[in-house]
Amino acid sequence: MSVPMLNKMHMNGYDVLSVNNGPWRVCTKGDRLGSFGSREEALAYAASLPGYKAKPSRPARSQKSDR
Repeated sequence: MSVPMLNKMHMNGYDVLSVNNGPWRVCTKGDRLGSFGSREEALAYAASLPGYKAKPSRPARSQKSDR
């Protein structure tokens, strides 16, 4: 049984990763933006995107009743 291998980098606020020598992917936390055959293509794409900064999640607002 083989162990999965993850190659992960960060560029311009985006994750650039490859699993088991598969295609390189450019992702945010919740979205995959592109898939590329080489690391250089994926890094060039991530570098061409505007800087990404994840928005902090807001705590849930409590529903108060005025009754």
